[in-house]
Amino acid sequence: MDDASPSEDRLSDRDFNRLGSLIQTHCGIRIPPAKKVMVEGRLRRRARVLALPTLNDYCRHLFDDGNLHQELTDLIDAITTNKTEFFRENNHFRFLVNTALPDLATRPHRPGSNRPLKLWSAACATGAEPYTLAMVLSEYGRANGKPTFPFDILATDICTEVLAQAKQAIYPEEMAAAIPPELAKRYLRRSRDRNRPTVRLVPELRQRVHFGHLNLMDSDYPLEQDMDVIFCRNVLIYFDKPTQHTVLSKLCRHLRPGGYLFVGHSESVLGSTLPLTHVATAVFMRR
Repeated sequence: MDDASPSEDRLSDRDFNRLGSLIQTHCGIRIPPAKKVMVEGRLRRRARVLALPTLNDYCRHLFDDGNLHQELTDLIDAITTNKTEFFRENNHFRFLVNTALPDLATRPHRPGSNRPLKLWSAACATGAEPYTLAMVLSEYGRANGKPTFPFDILATDICTEVLAQAKQAIYPEEMAAAIPPELAKRYLRRSRDRNRPTVRLVPELRQRVHFGHLNLMDSDYPLEQDMDVIFCRNVLIYFDKPTQHTVLSKLCRHLRPGGYLFVGHSESVLGSTLPLTHVATAVFMRR
């Protein structure tokens, strides 16, 4: 029997709702009906990998044949959106350098020789955000006469596929266009294979970023609770309001008083009961 064509191979409303409920329960992401075609396209690729002829067969494989547990990671990887750019929403990095870092340096128990600055990039996708942070902090150290400025960056994501890419730190050349030329010269190395125009972050920078798998919907995060800076940008928009509040509450538990939380420009925590004070566009300080 021939495979069904994309026009015929569609998710039933029942299967779409089952998948939507599963995704929202597991990782908080809402999938509205307008995203149905996108979901179908991504799951067809998974169905082909598993040699399943149709999306109906794929859903039967998940829900009726007892394969949900072993397929769940690949399902999440297929569904999640992982848009990322270097120096995305660049005013955040300017605020970090001009305001947050000088402020943190004046605090009691400030980062010093025995305590590195601790940053967490939540929902880091393929790593452009944490590597941007590493470049910015390295440059801050150079500009302030501290070439060995101590900092640790933790980068987490729910998607195992993008974490593997992030650890490689290899990107298409066009993706590096947003990196200022002087930083690109210092921190990037171009591939010698001109048929494969890619760049890779230098080892000195890669060593400053540590990657790990984490689901923001988990009840607890097995992380240190004295982060100085948390970036959790452009992920809250995929959650409903109660889930946003729950996730932000957990983030606050890992942010030390006086620490900074950066969210996406289309996101806000204003009006919430969280211990946060608005200090700049999409930037909050823990009280």
